[in-house]
Amino acid sequence: MSITQLVSQYLLGALLSLVVITNPLSKIPMFISLTTHDSRTQRARVALDACLYAGGIMVVSLVGGNVVLEMFGISYGALRVAGGIVVALVGYRMLYHSQDTTSQATREGHQVAFFPLAMPGISGPGTIAVVIGFSTEIAEISNWNFKLAALGLTLLAIVGATLCVWLALRLSSRISEQLGPSAMDVLTRLMGFLLICVGVQFIGSGVRTFYTSL
Repeated sequence: MSITQLVSQYLLGALLSLVVITNPLSKIPMFISLTTHDSRTQRARVALDACLYAGGIMVVSLVGGNVVLEMFGISYGALRVAGGIVVALVGYRMLYHSQDTTSQATREGHQVAFFPLAMPGISGPGTIAVVIGFSTEIAEISNWNFKLAALGLTLLAIVGATLCVWLALRLSSRISEQLGPSAMDVLTRLMGFLLICVGVQFIGSGVRTFYTSL
């Protein structure tokens, strides 16, 4: 495995997968509805806190994912297949515009940064599945230098995806006014299709792992 392959798979690939699964633009309506009565400063704080929480959840999933798998005796192949199915189902709902229950979350005071924005809004089951999927691939790298490099690149991808979500939330009012509902709908469906592709890729990788371990 070369450095170019590492960057392509664990930085660019992970960043694309995480941006698609988190779908920053789709979080704008929920963020606006949850912070309608907040001041500009309060909304900025909620956006920052939500992204910090979400980033923390993804980092913990990346670092501790393999430990959890070992505790429950779950193979890497099984995790990838299951994660791929979850990711593909999320993409299917986005593609066919199924109703997202997180958008119906009710506001309870100002404590919305963690729930429902960070969890399950930004770092939902699909996001966690993607991150753990990459952690299983990193665990299978035999060369420790490449393994640490892959881990660092994936962490950078998490930071990049979190920044994309933060920018979308900070510019939420302006973006929603400029795009309009039709453009938001098209982008959501497009990202849903890309997400299905990511899920199928994980399923294929998991099946290949099962096959080679026989």
